[in-house]
Amino acid sequence: MTDERKSGAGSTSAGFAVLWVAIKREPVIFTVSTIGSLLFGALTVADAWVLGWSTDHVVLPAFRDGEIGTGLLWAVLGLFLGVAILRAVGIVARRLGAGVMQYRMQASSRRAVTRQYLSLPMEWHQRHPTGELLSNANSDVEAAWGPIAPLPMAVGTVAMMVIAVVQMLFADLALAVVGLLVFPLVIATNVVYQRLAQGWATRAQQLRAELSEIAHESFDGAMVVKTLGREPEETARFRAKAEELREANIRVGRIRAAFDPTLAALPNIAVLIVLVLGVHRVLSGATVAGDVVTVTYLLTVVSFPIRSIGWLLGEFPRSVVGYRRVDAVLRASGAMEYGGVAAPATEGGARLEVDGLRYGYQAGRPLLRDVTFAVEPGRTVALVGATASGKSTLTNLLTRLVDVDAGAIRVDGIDLRDLARGQLAEVLSVVPQTAFLFDDTVRGNVTLGADVPDEAVWEALRTAQADGFVAALPAGLDTRLGERGTSLSGGQRQRISLARALVRRPRLLVLDDATSAVDPEVEARILAGLRGADHDATLVVVAYRKATIGLADEVLYLSDGAIVDRGPHDVLVARNDDYARLVNAYETEHEPEAVTP
Repeated sequence: MTDERKSGAGSTSAGFAVLWVAIKREPVIFTVSTIGSLLFGALTVADAWVLGWSTDHVVLPAFRDGEIGTGLLWAVLGLFLGVAILRAVGIVARRLGAGVMQYRMQASSRRAVTRQYLSLPMEWHQRHPTGELLSNANSDVEAAWGPIAPLPMAVGTVAMMVIAVVQMLFADLALAVVGLLVFPLVIATNVVYQRLAQGWATRAQQLRAELSEIAHESFDGAMVVKTLGREPEETARFRAKAEELREANIRVGRIRAAFDPTLAALPNIAVLIVLVLGVHRVLSGATVAGDVVTVTYLLTVVSFPIRSIGWLLGEFPRSVVGYRRVDAVLRASGAMEYGGVAAPATEGGARLEVDGLRYGYQAGRPLLRDVTFAVEPGRTVALVGATASGKSTLTNLLTRLVDVDAGAIRVDGIDLRDLARGQLAEVLSVVPQTAFLFDDTVRGNVTLGADVPDEAVWEALRTAQADGFVAALPAGLDTRLGERGTSLSGGQRQRISLARALVRRPRLLVLDDATSAVDPEVEARILAGLRGADHDATLVVVAYRKATIGLADEVLYLSDGAIVDRGPHDVLVARNDDYARLVNAYETEHEPEAVTP
């Protein structure tokens, strides 16, 4: 925390740097809002001139002569009314421009963060919790552009302050110099505030991300929490982090609570001193009452720019922290690079080649080593191996969720890295073990917004053995499934997920234990349907059950990140004792876990 507080010394300059980014991106809107603010500031100062002129030419003569001219009275009223109307126009332009600019910058940053999330590989996402990602796209973006709201007003009031200072100097040089001694105190106060607030603002932003992550985990794991009676522990965990966030925000609030009134009080103290000195100067004949009124009023006018600048500077600590956290996401390396090759527009299964593949999550520690195999069009290959042998990692590489460290993966002779963005999805579909469904209808979950006729949806559901229970739902394809498909069983969710892949008629289909939650009879019908005449896709299946493995044309047996044997299932069982023990163990240990639909 000490280091973070020290970094607050550069918070002001960093805050202006963040604002400069916004100004460069939205110059027109900023100009319009600033002109409105300048108009407001100039006319606010004009009030001082009108007030001083009225004092010397209307009020004092009226006391001296006992009467006031009608023409002068109307002139004063007209001046005040005209200034008020023009000042209102400036306020509207300033506030409207600032609001539009702020919301446009927030929308632009959220789109940029989302695009970056989509372009970054899965390995990057695995290192960053969901709560942190949500915080980056929401509260960090809002914090980053928070100072835009007071920015045009601050710029305009700076001009107002300059005009006011010049007018004060012309009115009475001595009183103006005394009143302007407040500015060094304002600067010193701001420096102290920035130093104190920066560290706690940084801590508060980080705690917001951590709190979001705890909430996300608790809600996402609601079944585990409730079935294991972990509600008190989860509540305590959330409470502890929420209290940390509360304390950090209170620290920032206390510092801000001391800063704002101090900033507001300094100009008032200056006004009091000027009034005392002004009385003595009027009595001594060194100045006139109108000039004292003008200088005093201008000092009160100057206090508003000081407060508006204070509002701007008060937003800087959170703004700088939020911008840096968003910028860290936008600068993250590892984004996927794409070529310009289009996927072949051919029918039938695709040919898959894996050549000398090497991959590891940590440098120097490969998880997969020299993996080489080929799958001919329309054939089925089963990937079999013990836990942590690299099966799921290999499926991630086949679907290019991550890129290989060495070697190549080719579809129809084309390296996946040479395909244009979105082209791999034209050829390949993957069905993961854990099926994810959206809070949408059955149709929406299968088509994902694509223009697919209902006949094709039902065909995909029939192949996935899901048409029966979907037809029995209250609204059929229009039945909403709830968040993550909680209204369905595990086996039903897997079959909807499979139909989602099949409706796109992929030429290469990767199933990562995608039928583990259905019973063997239903699984056999699904696999038979996939091998039917209308579904000639090339299949790569991560399999555990003997029935599934036995349907494959070839089995690749993985152990410790390498293919140690390959061939038909019956041949491997006969010649490889380790493979036989593994599949027999899976048969006895995993089969009871299957869920009947």
